[in-house]
Amino acid sequence: MNLLEVHELCKYFDLSGGLLGRALNGRSILKAVDHVSFSIPEGKTLGLVGESGCGKSTTARLVACLIPPTSGKVQMEGRDILSLGGKETRKLRRYVQMVFQDPYGSLNPRMKIMDIIGRPLTIHEGLRGKKRAQEVEMLLDRVGLLAEYSDRYPHELSGGQRQRVAIARALSMRPRLVIADEPVSALDLSVQAQILNLFKKVQRELKLTMLFISHDLNVVQYIADSVAVMYAGNIMEMGSVQQVFQNPLHPYTKGLLAANISLGVPNQGSYRIAGEVSLPINPVGCRLESRCPIRVSRCKTSEPSLSEKRPGQQVACHEI
Repeated sequence: MNLLEVHELCKYFDLSGGLLGRALNGRSILKAVDHVSFSIPEGKTLGLVGESGCGKSTTARLVACLIPPTSGKVQMEGRDILSLGGKETRKLRRYVQMVFQDPYGSLNPRMKIMDIIGRPLTIHEGLRGKKRAQEVEMLLDRVGLLAEYSDRYPHELSGGQRQRVAIARALSMRPRLVIADEPVSALDLSVQAQILNLFKKVQRELKLTMLFISHDLNVVQYIADSVAVMYAGNIMEMGSVQQVFQNPLHPYTKGLLAANISLGVPNQGSYRIAGEVSLPINPVGCRLESRCPIRVSRCKTSEPSLSEKRPGQQVACHEI
């Protein structure tokens, strides 16, 4: 059973009034997320990967109802969460929690850890005093921190410890879905491994469903069950981690793997994607057309749709 289903999700930004829009001489629409669809079975993890600026974080914020979509649906257990009213959306937020990239910027520097983790418990469950303190200590223990850390401020903790606090805060609401947006990219490699193991541990214990966003294919290979490869607002390839990493079909996926130092993933040799990432402003045709080594004439004018090329493996490409 799928806990989360995303259908044709779009987020467009009108740039016509800015300097960039005037430079382009006309109405300029940035299609940051363009007809994105995916699903995540209950208790599983989908890794969303791609270069910086491809729309990963915007997708995360749309799913978490932090920003309004241009169009599309986000369904949780069959219920369209984007159509909910303000009160219902607030109720939903306790079941959909985010862990952000910067473990310092996401924590209030003026609040002690006890208050950072405990405030959601007070707001949503009315816990105060001794009961709240006991719950916070239990959450700290779950993420591998001693109870004494509850009396400290964020600046007194290391980066890895701060991210553990952020995870504890997310878990305080007993969420069904956790959205992790580059949660280990700001950490040292040794600490990254610890935090990834913590994610796997709490997911197993609490049967969490996760949307895990990263530009690091090694991280996604370790943490995720399935993967969606995103470029310029579109999903280019999607399937199980083993399928996509061991037998990639889309030229962009092959290019990402070729540029990645990875353990257990076949070397893609000298396969390279030339050129620079282009912004999807008033896009026509395939987003990768100008950089693609297998492009044909219709790629300029016709956008390929995501379709199944192998059992369980979907690709958006005219030539595959």
